[in-house]
Amino acid sequence: MTVELTQEERLAALREASVVLVSACLFGEACRYDGKSKGSNPVMRALEGKELVPVCPETGAGLGIPRPAVELRGGTGEAVLAGQAQAVVAATGDDRTAAFRYGAELALEAVKRFGVKVAVLKERSPSCGSQGTHVNGQVVRGRGVTAALLHSAGVIILSDEEL
Repeated sequence: MTVELTQEERLAALREASVVLVSACLFGEACRYDGKSKGSNPVMRALEGKELVPVCPETGAGLGIPRPAVELRGGTGEAVLAGQAQAVVAATGDDRTAAFRYGAELALEAVKRFGVKVAVLKERSPSCGSQGTHVNGQVVRGRGVTAALLHSAGVIILSDEEL
């Protein structure tokens, strides 16, 4: 079971971390579903002097750039990991659950390989959202698939919007 930390505790963990996993789109990579990046000056300032492990679970899983927008159906990332919900193309309902689970596993492998304890992830992403994600056509409180898996493994997660 994982313990929920306060925002202050998570920010303190980020300050102390030497290696941080970061959503690649926040790092400036044009890997989002729409082919764009979400390069963030506040994120980059917060990560100065740290070793970075940029990851895009969706492109890592082989989904293209650009790609159709995906939402979760039936629950948040925890429910997807438990087999109780799906990741689907929002417009068509095509199932992308296997790719989202695989991308999350790749991110977890990177965490283990590089000794990551803290991650900064893109909010509202169906993969990386840590406080809110797209479920059934709406943004709801909860985690995306990758954020849920990393959280369950004890990784301390901060949203880009907290920096």
